Amino acid sequence: MSSRTVSETPAGVVARKYFWRGRIARRLMKHRSFVIGAVLCTLVLLVAIFAPLIAPTDPNRMAIRFRFQPPSWDFPLGTDNLGRNLVSRVAYGARLSLMIGLGVVLLNAAFGVLLGALAGYFERLDGFLMRLSDALMAFPSILLAIGIAAALGASATTAVIALAVVYIPRTARILRASVLVVKEQEFVQASQAAGASHGRILFRRILPNCMAPLIVQLSFVFAYAVLSEAVLSFLGLGAPPTTPSWGILISEGRSYIREAPWLTIVPGGAIAVTVLGLNLLGDGLRDVLDPRVKMDGA
Repeated sequence: MSSRTVSETPAGVVARKYFWRGRIARRLMKHRSFVIGAVLCTLVLLVAIFAPLIAPTDPNRMAIRFRFQPPSWDFPLGTDNLGRNLVSRVAYGARLSLMIGLGVVLLNAAFGVLLGALAGYFERLDGFLMRLSDALMAFPSILLAIGIAAALGASATTAVIALAVVYIPRTARILRASVLVVKEQEFVQASQAAGASHGRILFRRILPNCMAPLIVQLSFVFAYAVLSEAVLSFLGLGAPPTTPSWGILISEGRSYIREAPWLTIVPGGAIAVTVLGLNLLGDGLRDVLDPRVKMDGA
């Protein structure tokens, strides 16, 4: 029995796990992109959570006499063509965008992990699943999402399903690549030699060691989902028109971009801040969790 195998005792595994957790946390706190992204994402999350407290009025409450009010002390972000307060509509739009983004991430985490794990572990399924993912990835992402949303009908649920179908193949391919690497490691071969079941090997040995690239991928999927949801809502294929969505706000404001440019600048800025924060967060996670970076810094 090799010294590597002897050192893999339960106590050694636990100690090593907590050592890497502490080391990763320290490196994340020192990573500028991660910190900036975490701050921006936290601000957007707080706005979404406390939208009922931040919003001065109901987001759909109309006040025609206050229509097209520019940003001022009374209306910090201005009002739209129906006198609706943009602070309320942008705050509730953050809640909708994050909920749709979270839904897409959860579906990616479930089906992307399942398909990627099966394709990477079982060679008989690899060809079929990867050719299926190739067929979906052959279409431009936003065009495929538009086609699915148009076929299913406009709603927030449809947007989640359409965007999940678009990004699941990408998540599956990334996880498959990680599974192919991990399943050749000695501890996996030892479990196979000991007679462990396929399910135990896959879910107890392989997948826990594939979490780093999966976490990074899901952070980018979240950003893509927020941006793509705004595109679908802008085209009328996302949330219903009565729902305050950032894409709907931009669509409504484009007709008045000369008279009231804040109607498109404010929701556009909210989208930009959210996507920037998520991308910076993903960049930081990628730099810290990348095994090659870890080896260089060891």
